[in-house]
Amino acid sequence: MSDSKQTTHRKAFAFTRFIIDKMQDNGIAATLRRADNPNTEYQSWDTLAAFNIDLDKPWQRLPFATIAAAMAKAKIEQNGANGIGQAITRCYEDGKDSDQAKAKLRRLLACESVEEVCRILRPLFSLIQAKGDSTLDYARLLDELLSFHWRSQDIKARWAQDFYRYVKSETKEADAS
Repeated sequence: MSDSKQTTHRKAFAFTRFIIDKMQDNGIAATLRRADNPNTEYQSWDTLAAFNIDLDKPWQRLPFATIAAAMAKAKIEQNGANGIGQAITRCYEDGKDSDQAKAKLRRLLACESVEEVCRILRPLFSLIQAKGDSTLDYARLLDELLSFHWRSQDIKARWAQDFYRYVKSETKEADAS
């Protein structure tokens, strides 16, 4: 892993810990929950700025705001281990056979900018939370969002692989039974 990639990964992991700590304050948690709305996102800027986020760059600010809002809404106490592809699959009983799961993945893979990805992720986070899955790896997703501006095809391929790899392992477990 390159030094810049390691730095980004460490920053994403540190940010998730930072947000989990900040959510102990109910007022901060409330402002973070509103960070995914373009009209109220500015209310979270003091928390983002405290973590040295460059608020002038939307491709940097929006991933942090989106992840902070998702974490606050889910009221997570620790970072999970599942990628976004796995999380989508786990929302549907049929897994890989679910047309809805495939449609959600395809919509995510069709995104052309980090701003669009963040907009598409908002309802996905609501779906994931509604299904009671709190095992999303927010640090990894933040790391991917921060890299999306420069490496979108690699990130999309990773999400698709995560989706289909999870499905394959689920199928193998069913076959073994």
